Amino acid sequence: MLTTAFGQKLFGRVKHGTAVAGRVSPFGTLLNHRHPRLDGLTVRICYRASSGPTVRLKLVVEESLKDMRAIVVDPDVPGALRLGRVAEPQAAPNQVVLEVRHISLNRGEVAFAGRRPAGTVHGYDAAGVVVRAAADGTGPAVGTNVAAFGVGAWAQQMAVETTAVAEVPVQVDLADAAAVPMAGLTALRTLRTRSILGRRVLVTGAAGGVGRYAVQLAALGGAHVIASIGSTPRAAGLTELGAHEVVVGLKGVDRPVDLIIDNVGGPQLAAAWELLAPGGGVQNVGWASDEPAVFEPYSLFFIGPAKTMSTFGDIREVGPDLATLLDFLAAGKLSPEVAWRGSWERVTEAAQALLDRRIAGKAVLDVEPATR
Repeated sequence: MLTTAFGQKLFGRVKHGTAVAGRVSPFGTLLNHRHPRLDGLTVRICYRASSGPTVRLKLVVEESLKDMRAIVVDPDVPGALRLGRVAEPQAAPNQVVLEVRHISLNRGEVAFAGRRPAGTVHGYDAAGVVVRAAADGTGPAVGTNVAAFGVGAWAQQMAVETTAVAEVPVQVDLADAAAVPMAGLTALRTLRTRSILGRRVLVTGAAGGVGRYAVQLAALGGAHVIASIGSTPRAAGLTELGAHEVVVGLKGVDRPVDLIIDNVGGPQLAAAWELLAPGGGVQNVGWASDEPAVFEPYSLFFIGPAKTMSTFGDIREVGPDLATLLDFLAAGKLSPEVAWRGSWERVTEAAQALLDRRIAGKAVLDVEPATR
């Protein structure tokens, strides 16, 4: 096996004669070259010559792992995402392997893609068919249609814990199911932080993925829902989803609210805090404004039932909650709000549309099946 240190530059030729320039991982995998068909190859060094600062290596393919296509992080391309080839996932005993049919993009994971290591398979939302059951006997059987939430979702295959999948009801299209996990779970779990029946719930950034699910679920839970948007055109469809009031920014919100699902942050978050009723809470979900929130001195001091502000990031054992959301879809109580759909070959286009806020709702990509 290779003893080459991670990150050492390699220059040479592989057995079939394709020139490569890349890096070798600690596991001997050739990475970060300009020949995508070579992703996932295990190589050995059979020749080494040094001339000044340049090290030239002759590489021979030692083992060709089964590979697949995936959307990977590449800081050198627009949007930092591209289709490439990687090794198929190796499942742990408590994981199933899916043949992924559809994936969905979330604005936050697109915005921060460039911060992840190059070559990382990105994404968290997927729907597909189980092709390998978990070795420990838990989870769905082979052939089951499931939605899944986990790392490395944007690929032809995904290994994911059995506690993070849910069977898709026959009434639900797999593409719609793929739209649900991250945004739907975030909306559901933040709304569950307090009783909302008969309460006033403010959803900021209500036209986005999390926002549109939060509006629907809050209305389903018996709340008076105020949907806050950034501009008038973004209001389309929110009343039909259950919003009792639709406002631009916070204009027109003249009564206290009991719960704020905040997707915006920045100055609007500080202003929304002033609208919070005694005993109310803010759930910080996103920060679409990309601006700091500045609170005036003593504005966080309050006499009476405590007002709270909380972060959200609880993604433990999401399977049961994901099943609840899919059941809502099957019963017609929840709309998947897929506003953009296309081939995953168009990932750069879809990602940019999300960043530009040209998509009100979710973007779903259809995954090309693997050829065997």
